[in-house]
Amino acid sequence: MKEQFTTTVRVKGKGEAKARAFADALNQVQAAVMKASPQILLRIEPQDVEVVHAQETARKEAFLFLFLRRVRRTYSVELDVTVNVTAINLDKVDFVTK
Repeated sequence: MKEQFTTTVRVKGKGEAKARAFADALNQVQAAVMKASPQILLRIEPQDVEVVHAQETARKEAFLFLFLRRVRRTYSVELDVTVNVTAINLDKVDFVTK
């Protein structure tokens, strides 16, 4: 009834800081695993994280093209996360009809 398996999911994240981009990507792991598996998930444990793509984008801004000049940075990451999943297989559960 209870099964364990290992899978790898690819997630993407964006943010104003490096940590925010990684946090955004890691928050999407659960949804990606749930979409890929029709089973009821009990536990999702990340085992390994591999950075596929990491990018920093810088954009110059100014108020009225002259004042308050600044550089805004945006970070984006793409990760391959290997997770160990514990799930309940509903096909192996015997339901009794009354």
